[in-house]
Amino acid sequence: MIRCLLFAGLLMGTSASAQVSLKSNALQLQWTKNTDGWKINQLAVKNKSTWVTLPAPSGEYTLLYTEKLPDSTFNNNFPERQYHYIIPLWNALIQPVPMNTAGQAVHFYPSDATKSGNGIVFKNHSQQADISAVWQIDPNYPSDIRVKITLTAKQTGYFSLATPTVATIMEKELAWAGIPGYFQSNALEHDFIKANVYMQGIPDKPVIVRERTAATLSPFISAKNNITLAVIPDPGIGRDPWEKNAKTQSTWQLGLSLMNRKALLTPTAYHPVLGEKGSLMQKGDTVSFSFRYTIQYADWYTVYKHAVNDVYRFADFLALKKTSQSLTSRILSMHKYLVDAKTSLWRTEEYKGLTIGAQAYLGGVYGSEKDAMKNSDYGAMWMLANITNDPALKKDRLPYARNFKLQQQDLTPGFFYGAAAGQYYLSKSKRFTEEWGPYVEPIGTTYYVLMDAGNVLLFQPKDSALKHTLQLAADKLLGWMDNNGQWQVAYDHATQAPMFKEVEDLRPTFYGLLIAYKILHNKKYLNAAKKGADWYIKNAVEKGRFLGVCGDTRFVPDFATAQSAQALLELYDVTKEKQYLQAAIQTARLYTTSIYTHPIPTTQEKIVNGVKRQDWEISQAGLSFEHGGTLGSANHRGPILLASHAGMFVRMFTITRDSLFLQMARAAALGRDAFVDKETSVASYYWDVMNKGAGPYPHHAWWQIGWITDYLLAEAEMRSGGQVKFPRGFITPKVGPHQSYGFAPGKVNGVTADLILEEGMLKTTSPYLDYYCAINRQQKKLFFILLNNDDEQLETTIQIPAKADSGVALKIAPYGIKVLEINYK
Repeated sequence: MIRCLLFAGLLMGTSASAQVSLKSNALQLQWTKNTDGWKINQLAVKNKSTWVTLPAPSGEYTLLYTEKLPDSTFNNNFPERQYHYIIPLWNALIQPVPMNTAGQAVHFYPSDATKSGNGIVFKNHSQQADISAVWQIDPNYPSDIRVKITLTAKQTGYFSLATPTVATIMEKELAWAGIPGYFQSNALEHDFIKANVYMQGIPDKPVIVRERTAATLSPFISAKNNITLAVIPDPGIGRDPWEKNAKTQSTWQLGLSLMNRKALLTPTAYHPVLGEKGSLMQKGDTVSFSFRYTIQYADWYTVYKHAVNDVYRFADFLALKKTSQSLTSRILSMHKYLVDAKTSLWRTEEYKGLTIGAQAYLGGVYGSEKDAMKNSDYGAMWMLANITNDPALKKDRLPYARNFKLQQQDLTPGFFYGAAAGQYYLSKSKRFTEEWGPYVEPIGTTYYVLMDAGNVLLFQPKDSALKHTLQLAADKLLGWMDNNGQWQVAYDHATQAPMFKEVEDLRPTFYGLLIAYKILHNKKYLNAAKKGADWYIKNAVEKGRFLGVCGDTRFVPDFATAQSAQALLELYDVTKEKQYLQAAIQTARLYTTSIYTHPIPTTQEKIVNGVKRQDWEISQAGLSFEHGGTLGSANHRGPILLASHAGMFVRMFTITRDSLFLQMARAAALGRDAFVDKETSVASYYWDVMNKGAGPYPHHAWWQIGWITDYLLAEAEMRSGGQVKFPRGFITPKVGPHQSYGFAPGKVNGVTADLILEEGMLKTTSPYLDYYCAINRQQKKLFFILLNNDDEQLETTIQIPAKADSGVALKIAPYGIKVLEINYK
């Protein structure tokens, strides 16, 4: 009896030497009671047969409290006035709550500890609140500790619970840290703008970020001893972007940080957020916060995938999806939309003796009077014209789009000779311009001359005028490159002085020189592309620091990161130098953190613009954002439906066999009918627009044809083990890494064949059957490349006019492929 009482006393903290512990075959935590309370005095992680200890265990709790809402402060020194989209976000960023200066921070160690079943219950009593916390090892994941903290208010005010500090990492021991969608780097950054606006480096302040642009709800830190520590809030803690019948994207229920309130490196989450929903409590009110720590002897990517796959069950999403229109059907429908001058807003203008053609652009452009014109995806334009053999495209669109491209280059002798004159043509003032100011970016020359002209030259290799255009652009880019392989972000059009010097050109500008090498076969361009890529790998990939290409957000990181992965992969294909393959894979892994994996999709019924929808239909999970972080468009608009990365992710799966790439590609591409305009089959751009179609961006249909084709043919190549394979062209400008096809024959089961796609070639009633066709005209062979884009076996009948409309019964395995070969006369 005496022994039992003593043992209970030790557990409950009646002795200064008392200890409690949690143990699994992967993890050991031990608390010791001293005069301050219960502290973690040992934290060890299993590495094979060896236990590795973390040098700075803690166990300290933090409660934020304030009687009144914190005061607001404003700083209008940044950004410049013309960046009106991001000024409100900047003003919100520097408020006391996100800066983590609001309220009173109550730090404490629990006063009581009691064993309860397989867990430990810690308690503490303060002037503001009573705290109870239950800790236990997750029986399914021995590297995880499940925690539930319950707060009972003892006075009225605003409360916020922080996840306790299990351990801290010294700055010199930092190997990598991140909050997906925000930060990713191997070092602290003491420049506030670089860290908190451009996400270049880990902030040196304990800033708290919102869940709305956190792609995965899991701050993580890896130490140089290869231990990674992460905090993963339980599903349902973060905001639902569409709770019932309206957008609730800006509700703030969960805060995330890479430091605790004392500015020590440790992954931290806050719930509720001070001053936000659920934080105002009356005396006697309670609130709970459930989360887990994951502590593994593993790299950051392993722990991050655990959060994605095991906690947020990302792979389960595909089983919920139902499709009402195939991707192939969308391509064929958008073809009709694009050849209709009225629906696609096609325009022609006379400029310098040539008729130039493009689509009207109704968004904001510097100096425009609602007269801007733009073409988006030249590779997709020429591809669709070639595979459909459509005279309307070949005669009424391509010649004038080509003229537009020829005139888009600055041919005035001097500093800008050979560079891109601007993305947009303003018909009233008869000039080309950039979207957000009178400047010229070297990457604009890569985009709007080298990528576009390069893609056209794949289809028209004898076009001497375009080839001359491409050579001038390549030489300009070569001349602008520094000796170390770096470019400036931009040059002022009036003074020629470099602009935006506070950041570096951490973008795939080097890719333009690789295109020049492939077209012109001059090795000086390849050598320069390698020099540019080497600088980029060292300064961008290895440090997790990127820059975007969207001027409206002052170049915060965006989908250009995904382009970098494909550009490096192509450089590897040419050089066979392994560092480019390794950098491509690393960049692609980093880009997975720009894909939403929460909230977990469900079948809950919601109302969207008066229409009943199940939650999974409008889910953000699986979608990427245009730009996230603190100032990106995803803050209010949500992610985008333009899944340019899907084909690249399928290629990355083929290389790595990492299933996350494949699941993310399919989650983005398939079953997104709730965002597709029924009349045109054009998807909306931003998530919050739902299914209102192209809106002011009619040129986006070309990008959609481009990425869908790239995705389908990447799936066909992967599923067939390379038996169905077609040459890929160059990356499209700006929005991501998808590539063009159709300029050269490929192989289908060993037979040379050209891509072909025309309305009526195949009739099917199944929206899960996607297809492309290929033809060998010499051998009179027609191939139907059939894909089952569902996780269940497809059983259907198709009609093929080439077989006199006879029905062909099909059985295709889940996510399988079948190739039908028809001999025709």
